[in-house]
Amino acid sequence: MAPRQLKIGYFVLEGLNSFGTVFYIYYFYFFTRKVFGFSDQANLELAALNGCVTMFASWWGGRFAQRFGFSGALKLGLILMLMALAIGAFLNSVAGQILVMVVVALGMCFTWPTLEAILCEDETRAGLQRVVGIFNVVWAGTAAVADFAGGAMLEKLGLRSIFYVPAAIVLGELALILWLANRAGIPPLSSAASLVKDQGRHGRYPTIPRPIAQPRLFRRMAWLANPFAYVAINTLVAVIPGVAKRLDLSTMAAGFCCSVWCFARLGSFFAFWLWTGWHYRFRWLVTAYAALVLTFGIIVLAPNLMILVLAQMIFGCALGLIYYSSLFYSMDLSDTKGTHGGIHEAAIGLGNFAGPALGAASLHFLPQHPSSGAVAVNLLLLLGLGGLVAVWAKGRGAVSNQE
Repeated sequence: MAPRQLKIGYFVLEGLNSFGTVFYIYYFYFFTRKVFGFSDQANLELAALNGCVTMFASWWGGRFAQRFGFSGALKLGLILMLMALAIGAFLNSVAGQILVMVVVALGMCFTWPTLEAILCEDETRAGLQRVVGIFNVVWAGTAAVADFAGGAMLEKLGLRSIFYVPAAIVLGELALILWLANRAGIPPLSSAASLVKDQGRHGRYPTIPRPIAQPRLFRRMAWLANPFAYVAINTLVAVIPGVAKRLDLSTMAAGFCCSVWCFARLGSFFAFWLWTGWHYRFRWLVTAYAALVLTFGIIVLAPNLMILVLAQMIFGCALGLIYYSSLFYSMDLSDTKGTHGGIHEAAIGLGNFAGPALGAASLHFLPQHPSSGAVAVNLLLLLGLGGLVAVWAKGRGAVSNQE
């Protein structure tokens, strides 16, 4: 099977991984609320723990994949996830379920940096734009479907479906990896992407020279902005059960109405894949970030369903550009894509930790103000906006001096 055909198989693997992990993580907070009576504060603390694990494990997972092989890293991550999910389906203790969540997050951190590296290996800039575009559309599309349908699945299949549905998907992923390795004619623990890498060494994919200073500046800014975007996302996911309760939405209705931002992000990925005018343009990145700050607070404090839906549409589009920038700029300047994929995912983990941790701390110290968590996270996002502008101003001065 040709390297390009192998990549199609890895796109399928990516879609399966996205659906399974999003269904488990997003609806785990509904599970804890219904089964253990968790409050918004408790779910935010849980989300912060998840983010902390992701922050460190993603960095290490990317380095592991780069050093020991992509296929082996994928299998290790999926096996960890499968074992944890299978055990979690039978556990009834809070401590046990938290441990399961940690192990699932740990396993997941071996998969995403590896998939990013496999798909982006030895692409030209034009090829990278195409691959990153497809990658983003695939994971965002399946994530949106999982978020949209997850509430209905939970109601129809039962709360324990958050374990056995993702476990069945992981089994399918493992079978697909073995099939891809067999079709490639390589040993099971080798990386299918190594075939692409070998052909790249023989000059199949020519490189395009470009100035380095300014792209590095945009990579720094994207690495700053993306964690703040995930501050907003992971905080939002953890408090959505509370928003649904305030607006009197059932679990199914919450899945339908609170997944709008996922579809908006998917639409933005399509747009930024087909149109490249945003590449290395500061005004696009800073506008997206400003929109993120504004709409986050509106969503969390939305007084009615219409405002909730409209704010999510803008929120999702802003997230799309920020995430796309981080991944594209990371891969555009990288020769060690597994390592840099790990850095990209670790930055996401940092955001996943910081936002919920701050929200939980605010609710702990100001329990008399239910909106204190949202206000605190919004202030943190504003600090990020100031940091983004500061990095741009300092970096522009350095680039001008070099020129």
